[in-house]
Amino acid sequence: MPQLTPAQARVVDPVLTTYAQGYSDPEFVGFYLFPSVPVNAAGGQIIEFGKESFRQYNTQRAPGGSIKRAQTGYLGRPFSLQNHAFAGTVPLENLRDAKQIPGVDLGKRAIRSALSVVQRSLEIQQAATALNAAAYDTNHKVALTGTGKWSDPTAKPITQISTYREAVRASSGRYPNVATFSAVAWQAFINNPEVIDRIKYTQTGIITEQLAAVLLQVEKVVVGKSIYADSNDAFVDIWGNNCVLAYTALGSKDAEEPSYGYTYTLQGHPAVTQPWWDNDTGSWIYPALYERIPVLSGISAGFLIQNPQ
Repeated sequence: MPQLTPAQARVVDPVLTTYAQGYSDPEFVGFYLFPSVPVNAAGGQIIEFGKESFRQYNTQRAPGGSIKRAQTGYLGRPFSLQNHAFAGTVPLENLRDAKQIPGVDLGKRAIRSALSVVQRSLEIQQAATALNAAAYDTNHKVALTGTGKWSDPTAKPITQISTYREAVRASSGRYPNVATFSAVAWQAFINNPEVIDRIKYTQTGIITEQLAAVLLQVEKVVVGKSIYADSNDAFVDIWGNNCVLAYTALGSKDAEEPSYGYTYTLQGHPAVTQPWWDNDTGSWIYPALYERIPVLSGISAGFLIQNPQ
């Protein structure tokens, strides 16, 4: 059995953990709806956001008078981080062969493989949270039917989305800044006559995510293209046949900023523990740890569009 060096005996590998925290799969889009925010404990209460930030207050005060105040976020439902882990492996035979090939870093390959698994699990969980119709009130969701479906040539998705944007603004005070399409919904959108007519005079004549963001008046349009294999080995679209509009704290690391959702993540995660040797398989094991949970912190800042295709 190979011997551990003092560096390998550490519980967490700082180099591989830094690599893990910088890893992302370009086909995963869940973080646009649920930005990652670090927390220091595995449980607590979700900071939820209501209408307090948008109320009209009498801010005038006499000299020495009391100062009006408001709590813009309040502690709501409890959350509990879920502990997810998966390990990549490097068989001794591969390690031996790699020594003959300059530049091959099997440790990073193993970690990348493990991270892909745990991040896909998170993407599935983020999508399930966002697509749960029961979480939305009747003014913040629609199930399209008949000629309202974007696949119908008479449907007008840009006009529809403009109406849905107003529903979000009316309840949260902010317009959506993100539109997350499933791959199925995206195809229905870009092939719709109203959309094609709007871009026919552009230079490219091709509907890109960047151009769609301009058409829909949002900062970001993303398309969830990822799939997973279910228990019957049938491939399933993670984002189904849906579109979600939301105001989210894009790029924020602050859980106290109003947002449709967050992914509460244990400080320092995802993390990679030091590899260990498994005698049974003759392999080095590279475990990736990821404690996190996606939460809805401002559901009134979102709108769910079901069945656009």
